[in-house]
Amino acid sequence: MRKLLALSLTAAMVISLAACGGSGNGATTAAETTAAADTAAETAAAETTAAETTSADTEAAADTQAADSDTAYVQDKGTLVVGITEFEPMDYQDENGEWIGFDADMAKAFAESLGVEAEFIVIDWDNKVLELEGKTIDCVWNGMTLTDEVTSAMECSNAYCNNAQVVIVPADVADQYQDKDSLADLSFAVEAGSAGEGQAEELGLSYTAVTAQADALMEVAAGTSDAAIIDSLMAAAMVGEGTGYADLTYTIGLNEEKYGVGFRKGSDLAAALNDFFKASYADGSMTACAEEYGVQAALIEQ
Repeated sequence: MRKLLALSLTAAMVISLAACGGSGNGATTAAETTAAADTAAETAAAETTAAETTSADTEAAADTQAADSDTAYVQDKGTLVVGITEFEPMDYQDENGEWIGFDADMAKAFAESLGVEAEFIVIDWDNKVLELEGKTIDCVWNGMTLTDEVTSAMECSNAYCNNAQVVIVPADVADQYQDKDSLADLSFAVEAGSAGEGQAEELGLSYTAVTAQADALMEVAAGTSDAAIIDSLMAAAMVGEGTGYADLTYTIGLNEEKYGVGFRKGSDLAAALNDFFKASYADGSMTACAEEYGVQAALIEQ
């Protein structure tokens, strides 16, 4: 009986050892299967996390780029807000109160190319940089001279028009003021923050700063100032025979300068406008607009 029991135990051990030995010959235990499944799950989870992180980083980068884009900002709100002053033939109102002029019409066309509408706001010219930075306007587009001060404070377009600062006096005394030396004893009216004010300071002239160039002309017409310094393009449109200031005329030019459009520093709208200028000049629409307002001779090839 004891022999039979011993034989049975021995057989059981052999079977057990054979089963255990089988795991080293290609068979997989439950523990090994579970471990392999856990490892695969961990790998998949890690890959998912990495993919989510990459996607989040990509989205964050895209959001940052959009936030930094003035073009996207303008397109999102649907308007290009243009800071101007009353300045014929660049920006002025017709009999219906519509803003027209070479700059105004080009601004409307540029806005349309962006899929938005142009909105015009009259600003204090001396505060133009503050208006830009505060986002009350998106650009300054009003026959703006590209001075060092302007180009250091704004992202500016390429120059598109030539200009100069000229002296305005009553026509009946114009022959007395034909050179810079003759201006010393005159009192001038100039637009605050303008290139005209810069010339008055440079020449050491006595002057009063007013809100706009149009106001400077009114000062001379009223006799409260002896003379004014304004842009030559404005003088050609607003002074002399057939204009509202037939008794005034312009005499000497004080400098040579160029016009550009100013955006917020770093704005991508400046590059977009340069591309628009090139295309408009190439297809003739820019020249046609200049001819409509009599500024074609001042236009700069793009």
